[in-house]
Amino acid sequence: MLKLVLYAAALSLTFSPLPAASQGGTFDLKEWPVEWGGRTRDPYVAPDGKVWFVGQEGNYLASLDPNTGAQQRFEIEAGTNPHTLIVDEKGVVWYAGNRNGRIGRLDPASGAIKTIMTGEARDPHTMVFDGKGHIWFTSQGSNRVGRLHIATEKVDLITPNDTPSNPYGIKMDRNGTVWVALLRVGKVAKIDPSTLAVTRFSEGADTSRSRRLDVLNDGTVWVGDEARGMLTRINPATGEVKEWPVPGGAKAGPYALTRDDQDRIWFSEANTRRLVGFDPKSERFFANVEVSGTIRNMYFDPKTRTMWFGTDGNQVGRISLQPSK
Repeated sequence: MLKLVLYAAALSLTFSPLPAASQGGTFDLKEWPVEWGGRTRDPYVAPDGKVWFVGQEGNYLASLDPNTGAQQRFEIEAGTNPHTLIVDEKGVVWYAGNRNGRIGRLDPASGAIKTIMTGEARDPHTMVFDGKGHIWFTSQGSNRVGRLHIATEKVDLITPNDTPSNPYGIKMDRNGTVWVALLRVGKVAKIDPSTLAVTRFSEGADTSRSRRLDVLNDGTVWVGDEARGMLTRINPATGEVKEWPVPGGAKAGPYALTRDDQDRIWFSEANTRRLVGFDPKSERFFANVEVSGTIRNMYFDPKTRTMWFGTDGNQVGRISLQPSK
């Protein structure tokens, strides 16, 4: 197993290409400190190139200009404690009101905010656009998955498991199917967007616990098993499960997870404060990067080939898959 360790004591660091066999390419790590603190997390790249993120405990939204480092903060309703945000094609910012049961809409140009109540889904968690006029979201403590019709503000709610399951991460596959990590029960749920029918798939063991997931172009579903220190692949067509022990060991705590434009998996180890890359084709780990704190979610921007994350160390970070300018 190949490991490349990068210490992020400086704000901008570059490391040399990995061997050609790993197909790792050249990477660049940069982190920006956020003076407001408040657990910075869940960055998202807007159409104009600015990077938006939330201060979950600081109760704010903010943007970062990667070219200048300038940051702008927007106050939101007290008690919202935003969990995540996403930005639409018009540059409008949508955020999850994790503590007050609503989804908010911020117009950055005017600063105007509008909120939509989510009913029984009292703790909106993670959100994703479906490209068809909806926002899908999880509601962990409420055991719900929601679909917000943006035009009408109607909210449909689905119960993905009969017993409490803590729906957590959510992703859309290339066919528009919704996938959700059910943290509490060690399963992933597939939701048909037409019928809202739910199909569940087991992870590696009854004790598996996974927060985030992603789906590759071949249809396989990938999760990081936080409880057992495993990277897990699920084949929905057959139900087959395959696992790899993560570099940090059984107590590393795999947490955030996403894929890049080469269908490679990147995930964070919460307890080692590292970001790890895995190539499903070669079944090898190709990168192991130390960052400033726990990463809870990540966003890959295919336009710039950059992956963004926030850390509990109150930094917004970027990994570039090509040298940064």
